[in-house]
Amino acid sequence: MGSVPPLLSFLLMIAAGWVHRHQLIVIEFLQAENRLLKDRLRGRRIRFTDAERALLARKAKAVGRKALLEFDTIVSPDTLLRWHRRLVAQKWNFADRRGVGRPAIMRYISELIVRMAQDNPTWGYTRIQGALANLSHKVGRGTIANVLKRNGIEPAPERSRRTPWSTFLKAHWEVLAATDFLTVEVWTAKGLVTHYLLFVISLADRVVNIAGITTRPDESWMLQIGRNVTDAQSGALHAKRYLIIDRDTNTRSNFGGWFMTVEPR
Repeated sequence: MGSVPPLLSFLLMIAAGWVHRHQLIVIEFLQAENRLLKDRLRGRRIRFTDAERALLARKAKAVGRKALLEFDTIVSPDTLLRWHRRLVAQKWNFADRRGVGRPAIMRYISELIVRMAQDNPTWGYTRIQGALANLSHKVGRGTIANVLKRNGIEPAPERSRRTPWSTFLKAHWEVLAATDFLTVEVWTAKGLVTHYLLFVISLADRVVNIAGITTRPDESWMLQIGRNVTDAQSGALHAKRYLIIDRDTNTRSNFGGWFMTVEPR
């Protein structure tokens, strides 16, 4: 396998830097929000239900202890992870096996419910109930709701609205592109002049297109670049559906956000 060209390596580093900056902004917001909430509580303890503990434990395990320390969480990271260990221990609690028949069947059905909910974020209680009926298991909607609560899994509307970023990327990888500016300082007769280079990178195949170079990335220049990259025949965003945009004002002021849907002309 040949080495990666220096320019491409540099561009990939910039793309990775954008993701890191966005994550830092999210973390700063959560830290500020948690500090305000702690100030309102003034040392008062919050009593969580078993379902709420299970939900927080599942989320905390995915985040990790190091990141939890940065968030300044209401519940200490050690407590959250202890709740998760208890949640895992419950899975391997075979005390109900001392009975025969129904306990083992209910455990199997509960595992099916959890698996169906996790694998199908848009499935509600009725849809899961129907899928279980197809497997000859008659289970009430209330039972399904209780099983999901005990395992810290949100109802379908919440699950479907909170699609993980990694899941979204995997589903749309072929139609994703990203854009950003590079700046190069050039000495001229008038002194040091900043040149702005706008590039577009296709995430699936890592093909980089130079959209334009200018010393003044004003609105008219950006509008023309927008027309060029969205051209249905030869534009850099041909066959792309989503574009990731940096938080830089040069791009956001004209493209309108950090993430947008592409509509080729």
